Amino acid sequence: MEQLTDQFQSTVKSLLIRHQSILDILSKGQETSARVNRAVVKSVTSCGCHSVNAHKKTLPPDASLADLKDLLDSQLEGSVCDNCRDIIEAELGKQLFYIAALSNALEISLSDVFYQEYKKLQTLTIFNLT
Repeated sequence: MEQLTDQFQSTVKSLLIRHQSILDILSKGQETSARVNRAVVKSVTSCGCHSVNAHKKTLPPDASLADLKDLLDSQLEGSVCDNCRDIIEAELGKQLFYIAALSNALEISLSDVFYQEYKKLQTLTIFNLT
C-alpha cells in the first residue's frame, strides 16, 4: 500500500500545474468534495438506482456500544448502478488528487497519514467513534 500511495502522491506532484497555491488546492478540494456529494445525491434523485430510507432509529435501552454496529445502517436501499458508480468513482478520484496535492503542499506523506490512521483504528477499534 505504501508504494502505491507514494507513487500516486509523486504523480500528483508532477502533474499539478495550475492550482499550486495552497488557496487553490483548498478551494479545489472543497469543490471536489461537493461534486462527490452531488454525484451520490443524483444517483438517488435522478437515476434512482438506490434510495434513502432515513428515519430515527429506536435503540433498545440496554444496547451496548458493540450492538450499535448491528443496529445502525447506512439508510441506503438498493445499490449503485454501473453508470452512477463510474461517475462517483471519477469524482472520488479527483477528490483524492486534491488530497494528495494538499499533502504535497504541506510536505506530509499520505502513506504516513494512512498508517497513523490505521494504527489508531486498530488500537481504538469500535471505541474510535468516527
